[in-house]
Amino acid sequence: MTSVFLRRTGLYVLWLCAIGAGLVMVIDYENASGSSGNAPSQWISGTSIPLDPVRDTLIMFAHPQCPCTRASIGELNRILAQSGDHIAAHVVFFRPADGSADWTNSELRQSAAAIPGVTVQDDTDNSLARKFGAETSGYVLFYNPKGQLLFRGGITGSRGHAGDNAGESAIISLALGKPASVTRTPVFGCSLLEGSNVQITATAPK
Repeated sequence: MTSVFLRRTGLYVLWLCAIGAGLVMVIDYENASGSSGNAPSQWISGTSIPLDPVRDTLIMFAHPQCPCTRASIGELNRILAQSGDHIAAHVVFFRPADGSADWTNSELRQSAAAIPGVTVQDDTDNSLARKFGAETSGYVLFYNPKGQLLFRGGITGSRGHAGDNAGESAIISLALGKPASVTRTPVFGCSLLEGSNVQITATAPK
């Protein structure tokens, strides 16, 4: 009886350890931020994105197949709803040179296009992303009408999770003419550098 009890106890301990290790992996994944390049401190002229001469200009770079970016699109909707008509918003979606229209025109892209006031466009082979230093889906840049960079980073608190966060609060404050507590935040999403290797079958953690 004692040996059976010890064996069962040992299996129970191993089971608990496995669960604990799995939880640690999930937490690490959710909180692992993506890489960010060097964003230009001054607006780059001559691109397909116009700098608004009156309102602040927001650009989000996104991968059309990144499940983590759903939360970022949702937060963008909240930002625009709370900042009135103070922001000219653009969402730029990666498109490989040989990518099909169906691959690019994902549910994520359609969600972004459905947000009032948002302009959506394709970025063939990350041409714009490279110019603006975007390397991770969900990366946001925020410029004032003079073309000065006010904020860069992500607008979710962790990977694939919506809700109040420092990036969202900073942009809303800046758009309303108030000081922001931060001007840079981590960005959580799929790599734009991997391009079409991100699969539509991927799922974000709950």
